[in-house]
Amino acid sequence: MAKKAVSVEFFFAAGCEKCAAARGALRDAAQATRAAKWQEVDIAKEPDRAVDVGVLSTPAVAIDGELVFKSMPSAAQLRKAIEAKAAED
Repeated sequence: MAKKAVSVEFFFAAGCEKCAAARGALRDAAQATRAAKWQEVDIAKEPDRAVDVGVLSTPAVAIDGELVFKSMPSAAQLRKAIEAKAAED
């Protein structure tokens, strides 16, 4: 069974040290699943998107438009969440 594509949005703020530290590792983990479509969302430039998803602090991660991680997940946690979503019918 083929996995469906999953939208992964990484919400960050300029100057956020945790965001900068996490960005590369989380992007690599997401792309390693081969199911993820990675997007980076700067909350200062796209505040409406952040509000729509419910982001209150950064870094945060939404999968298919749903806020899954309100704080920074580990690479393994992100991979697991993406793979679970990709396997859904």
